[in-house]
Amino acid sequence: MTDAEEPEKAPENNKVQRQKRKRQAKRAKTPQRPVPEAYVPRPPAKPARAKPRHWFMLFAFLFMVAAPVSVAGWYLYTRAADQYASTLGFTVRSEDVSSAVDILGGLGSTLGGGGGGDSDILYEFIRSQELVQTIDDKLDLRSRFSRHVEQDPVLAFDPDGTIEDLTNYWRRMVRVSYDAGSGLIELRVLAFDPAEAKQVAETIFEESSVMINALSAIARADATRYAQEDLELSLERLKTARESLTSFRLANQIVDPNADIQTQIGLLATLQEQQATAIIEYQLISESASEGDPRVAQARRRLEVIEAQVEEERKKFGTGGVGPGGQEYATIISEFERLTVDREFAETAYAATLSAFDAARAEANRQSRYLAAYIQPTLAERSEFPQREVLLALVTLFSFLTWAIISLIYYALRDRR
Repeated sequence: MTDAEEPEKAPENNKVQRQKRKRQAKRAKTPQRPVPEAYVPRPPAKPARAKPRHWFMLFAFLFMVAAPVSVAGWYLYTRAADQYASTLGFTVRSEDVSSAVDILGGLGSTLGGGGGGDSDILYEFIRSQELVQTIDDKLDLRSRFSRHVEQDPVLAFDPDGTIEDLTNYWRRMVRVSYDAGSGLIELRVLAFDPAEAKQVAETIFEESSVMINALSAIARADATRYAQEDLELSLERLKTARESLTSFRLANQIVDPNADIQTQIGLLATLQEQQATAIIEYQLISESASEGDPRVAQARRRLEVIEAQVEEERKKFGTGGVGPGGQEYATIISEFERLTVDREFAETAYAATLSAFDAARAEANRQSRYLAAYIQPTLAERSEFPQREVLLALVTLFSFLTWAIISLIYYALRDRR
């Protein structure tokens, strides 16, 4: 190292030395942890003593868990009356008979289609106040459901309740399970007597059948209403056409103008034959007799009478010709043909509308709906309700959860303080 380089490194070395001295001074000022000579064990903890919060939690447990569970168990096993269940299952079916084309085009449709909407209506009907009122009038539900009200005031019905209260209690005692996909409806009817439960289930099925029959009748009436209106209109038109034709015949004193014309034509043909014979006879007499012969005058007179009659008969078929009723034959024939056409058209329209009405009525009858019960009302042999074990377990669970949540909230607030 040269002398010229030494002055450049000296300041850097001084800075490093100053930093070392500062660190050493700082260490000297920091107190050193004394090294224990030997481990001295602490004395054992004293037994824990119950504090007020512990007594509060115990009291809360007894009040919120033990007491409700005990009361619920006592009530369920000593006061709650036995309930019996009757099961009923049915569905809405239709007698719809489809053609072969409809069957091939609807292989993916469900069996008995068209009853889904009726099943929805029936589900709401079973839960409705109308059905409750109807069955109450028939079976006196109030007295049956309130039979054990003194012994079991919680699960029995209050006889002083309104129809709304009875409807709410009905929805507790009649539990409806409905599968919207298949349209199956299953009912579980509860009562305090097995025979009464079965009777209520049977009455529900009867009233539901009445309601479905009413809906089916309305559907049939709607399906045939337009065909019925067309049939009545065509029948009225046919009556009017026939009455008009009858009035025409009475006014003109003629049954069939065509037949009358044929008669007139036959008469005219006969007169023309007689006219030809008279002409020949007149010519023969004129050639063989003198001018003063009376036979010539008689033959001429006979020919003139026949010609006048022929002219008169021909006028009947032309303008000014008068028929039996005093009208012109042309007018009579024209009016008769018009009335005949109206009658034939009315008869054809009536036959068509009658056929359409019969077809619409047959189609409506094929689509009539009815209730098909796949589970007849059952008669219970033992009581399954109320489900005492399940209810007691639910009371225990919810009581314990309520106590645990309140305890956690209390300790969380205490720890924050």
